[in-house]
Amino acid sequence: MTLQQLKYVITVAETGTITEAANKLYISQPSLTNAIHELEKEMNIVIFNRTNKGISLSREGNDFLGYARQVLEQAAILEDKYKRNHGGKKQFCVSTQHYSFAVNAFVDLVKEYGQDEYDFSLRETQTYEIIEDVVRMKSELGILFMNDFNEKVIGKLLKSHDLEFHLLFTAKPHVFISREHPLARQSVITNKELEQYPYLSFEQGEHNSFYFSEEIFSESERKKNIRVRDRATLFNLLIGLNGYTVCSGVIDEKLNGKDIIAVPLADEDDMHIGYITHRKGILSRLGDSYLKALQAYITEK
Repeated sequence: MTLQQLKYVITVAETGTITEAANKLYISQPSLTNAIHELEKEMNIVIFNRTNKGISLSREGNDFLGYARQVLEQAAILEDKYKRNHGGKKQFCVSTQHYSFAVNAFVDLVKEYGQDEYDFSLRETQTYEIIEDVVRMKSELGILFMNDFNEKVIGKLLKSHDLEFHLLFTAKPHVFISREHPLARQSVITNKELEQYPYLSFEQGEHNSFYFSEEIFSESERKKNIRVRDRATLFNLLIGLNGYTVCSGVIDEKLNGKDIIAVPLADEDDMHIGYITHRKGILSRLGDSYLKALQAYITEK
């Protein structure tokens, strides 16, 4: 077994196909396939299930992947220590719901560790995909929220996939609206007052149930609904249509502009915002640094 073989396995698991993995690794498909076969034979396990539709991680392959990542991480630490940071590209990936503090912390991480070579990924994506990314260990961390409404469903899903939720902070729900919105001067806004305005939320794809929504009280029926995929579009619609969305209240003017404000929302449950990790994973030095950056922004708020 070699570190190269472990890297091959992880890349195939992350990309989901031999073809894409081979392209990313700059080797031929037959060479990649043979290397994985040799590793499976040596370890006496089946890492990938192979069908006419493609490949997927087996149950024992998923366990093996967790250990493989730990081995590569420890190897990277050794290289950093004894090769004076010339151990190749630094790699890190985090998946998150649409939070400005998550982006700001990522910027700080890149400034600290992004030297000559690095390969970092920030995935602002759908809730189920965040969970899936951490399950597959494509992302080291996943950032999402839970409350009284979705906790049973999300918690059960995390437990079934060997994931853990770690609380970062508890937030009072706020309405995000334009600074020129008719309700912008109020100190608190009620659900009743919002009825006539378009409700904006992030589309959740195949898993577009209330429990996977990024916004609270999503079980409520609304007359005007608009779903979007990215933060910039949502904020443009907040301004252009006097729409609103509901989030933690943590907003950054440098990132989101000065035209959006946060106003407390009355009579709603708290949001427990945190990060998820895989039980079989070990937090890397980059993951640890990212969490420290997150805590710094949260403390500021």
